[in-house]
Amino acid sequence: MLVDKTTLSDLAIFHAEEEQSIFNLFNHTVTNEGRYWLKHLLAHPHGNLQAILDTQATIRVIAERHAQWPTAISNGTIMVIEKIYESQIDALPKRATLFDTWNYKLLHSVDYSLVMYTVEHAYDFFKGIAEVVVLMHQTEAPRMLAKILQRMKALLQSEHIHRLLSEPSKENISATRKLQYGHFLLNQYKSSVEELIGLYGQLDAYYALATATIQLNLQFPKFLDTENPCISAEQLYHILLKNPSPYDLEMGQHTNFIFLTGANMAGKSTFIKAVGLAVYLAHLGMAVPAQNMRLSLFDGLLSNIQVVDNILKGESYFFNEVQRIKTTIVKVMDGKKWLVLIDELFKGTNTQDALRCTATVIKGLLKLQNTLIILSTHLYETGNELSDCPNIAFRYFETGVEEDQLTFSYRLLDGISNDRLGYLILKQEGVVQLLDGL
Repeated sequence: MLVDKTTLSDLAIFHAEEEQSIFNLFNHTVTNEGRYWLKHLLAHPHGNLQAILDTQATIRVIAERHAQWPTAISNGTIMVIEKIYESQIDALPKRATLFDTWNYKLLHSVDYSLVMYTVEHAYDFFKGIAEVVVLMHQTEAPRMLAKILQRMKALLQSEHIHRLLSEPSKENISATRKLQYGHFLLNQYKSSVEELIGLYGQLDAYYALATATIQLNLQFPKFLDTENPCISAEQLYHILLKNPSPYDLEMGQHTNFIFLTGANMAGKSTFIKAVGLAVYLAHLGMAVPAQNMRLSLFDGLLSNIQVVDNILKGESYFFNEVQRIKTTIVKVMDGKKWLVLIDELFKGTNTQDALRCTATVIKGLLKLQNTLIILSTHLYETGNELSDCPNIAFRYFETGVEEDQLTFSYRLLDGISNDRLGYLILKQEGVVQLLDGL
């Protein structure tokens, strides 16, 4: 599925303040390599159904065995192993004897200590890899996972590794044998160790996604083989909120455009992002924040939520809004299945101009039969020009006023909002009082 950097930013897949990102929410990795692979997975949604189903199956299998997942491998373990390959180690005896051991310890004490320490961590690492292979081979692994496990198993097929794994404990390995293992790791097994670290990093990333699925109680969506794009969701919510309000959503061939209205803070932006996130996660092969979700395979996802001006280029906010809409239109003209999310179109110009521009853009976008579009606006009057369009649904978030205090239900209702609450908010925040006192 095609996405761009703007969409990734709008949906907070990654964020400058990391704790506000989907990546941070899902990051249960224990290794640096796993962290790298998790970022890679989250940045590359799949474009074909088989890859999505393979990922779903991989996460499910790991989730089923989550409680039995080996804990021998830590980030510290891998860092110790990597360090020895980055260090200038004085040559180790190929077939170390007891004499060689004492001689190396006397003449190369620093390197001797590093080798002893590294072999103990290598023992933990290979034990952990072997345990993962055994654990995951207890069931018929999906294709993607099976490929990783088969390669891990093949890399462990070494006489020295078998001998190391047969040691009763790392503490009981003699210094002489540690020197022998150290020589093997440094001179014969470096590329294999690096490959194993990379393979385990991939599993670590999938383990993180399985952990997030369990802890957040996410559900895997079902993909539908349909000619036109569609989304059907029950109790869909925004995954980054602590106390979210869920929504039910139906979009398809006969209702492919949602015209969304409501006051500021009523929930419009949250709803748009929730839909975008759920569709994005589904195309990663990840479970989604919804009680039940069915959708078609989308070719692309585009958002127009956080447009900014560019002072260095002398570009205004409105100019960048126009450019983003232009980019969107050009991309979705290819006839493929797209989901387009637009929040508060044309905020950068006066009301009358914005009304005309908004109506023009919406009427044009309504011609697209193979694209689902959710568009929010404060320009409620635009809805009057669109009431005869058969494929548009009008939705709004209600706002109440009790004793000059705003109340938000965050319920998505049918119709167009007529709230005019700007002055009330200005008064509620004490701005009117401050101005009166000038």
